[in-house]
Amino acid sequence: MKNKSAKTAVVLLSGGLDSATALYLAKARGYQCQALIFDYGQRHREEISCAVKLARAAGCAYRILKVNFPWKGSALLDKKIRVPERISKGIPVTYVPGRNIIFLSFALSLAEVTGARAIFIGVHSQDYSGYPDCRPEFFEAFVKMAGVGLATKKKIKIIAPLLRMRKAQIIRLGNKLGVPFALSRSCYRETKAPCGKCDSCHYRAKGFQEAGLKDPAV
Repeated sequence: MKNKSAKTAVVLLSGGLDSATALYLAKARGYQCQALIFDYGQRHREEISCAVKLARAAGCAYRILKVNFPWKGSALLDKKIRVPERISKGIPVTYVPGRNIIFLSFALSLAEVTGARAIFIGVHSQDYSGYPDCRPEFFEAFVKMAGVGLATKKKIKIIAPLLRMRKAQIIRLGNKLGVPFALSRSCYRETKAPCGKCDSCHYRAKGFQEAGLKDPAV
């Protein structure tokens, strides 16, 4: 039975190690979590099943929301655009225009309807500085907008606890929290096994190496 007195949170869960760490951090802070997983036509659809496994392992409710980006505009949505095998300069072709704005907006709507008092998102700016919607100033602006754009009188916190952390720091934190990293996936390609060559795979491998830990998913 749901504890009505418990503080509740919506957690954006992608299936990667960052969002998994954000989920377990929310639980450690005493939140009763509901995971929001997006099926947005991403070529790396394996992450959806990983997100479900992570939610179940954490013992939290989850829902999968299908969102359509018919105009594509990203290597993650358009198979005609090659996923790079080298670290990109500037804004990477894997950037999905407006994705975090859209995802956070859905999370706000869900939080307002269900009475959740917080939204957790696992983005961080250290490695993905090329993504404009992963910068601190983006979240500062979004929080201000959310404060005046909802009907609820109760404030809904938007928490990005990993925003200024390096990947190795996130991995160490997740390890301390008991995150089952073996269930997570960090790859931009649609292959069953991670390719080990894309930006996401590169940063994951580098993070585990710098953290002095072995990646249980390898």
